[in-house]
Amino acid sequence: MSDRATVHPVPYHAQWASPELVEAIIGGSLSAADDPLWRAYGAESAEEYAWWSWRLCGVACLRMALEYWRGWAPAPMALAAQCVAAGAYVRRGERLEGLVYAPFASYAQEHWGLQAQARPELPVREIAQLITSGHLVMLSVHPSIRELAPSPPSRGGHLVLAVGVTDEALVFHNPSGFHGQSQEFARIGWGDLDRFYAGRGVVLGAGGGTEAH
Repeated sequence: MSDRATVHPVPYHAQWASPELVEAIIGGSLSAADDPLWRAYGAESAEEYAWWSWRLCGVACLRMALEYWRGWAPAPMALAAQCVAAGAYVRRGERLEGLVYAPFASYAQEHWGLQAQARPELPVREIAQLITSGHLVMLSVHPSIRELAPSPPSRGGHLVLAVGVTDEALVFHNPSGFHGQSQEFARIGWGDLDRFYAGRGVVLGAGGGTEAH
């Protein structure tokens, strides 16, 4: 790994409309439907927003990448609808299956002109090389990474966006991190990553396309 840090200045987005309310929403002291900024999500109702906001960590990661490389990003619900159409999310009643990496990568390439590669196997040792070469990486981790839980019950289940590396740590944006603690440019030591990381993700690059409308 390089002796020098590489941290890309990627804008941050939470998967909820109000980043400062994430801890209260996750902790149960506030319903997502009571988020005062729910309309900014592009939802038709507070209830629709509440249902989707718990599930769109991958969309939040895509929005961050699009703002970084394209200078703008649509509202989350617009991207969610496109991902459903592309097969990257599959809704079955009250369940949402996904993010499904392969169709998501195809969608990101075809619709947004990004480089995108689904990696069902992505060793930790490759992540630093990818980041230093200019990529961003969506990583599957356990959501308790926000608190650096000592013994997460499993690996994976939540997506974060790796935006930087140092010799000691991975630097990432966490869509469900807590405000002022573990949202933007959060760090986790390389030795701690293994207990959260499922060994898979999606590698994103700037590509050569222009934004779609």
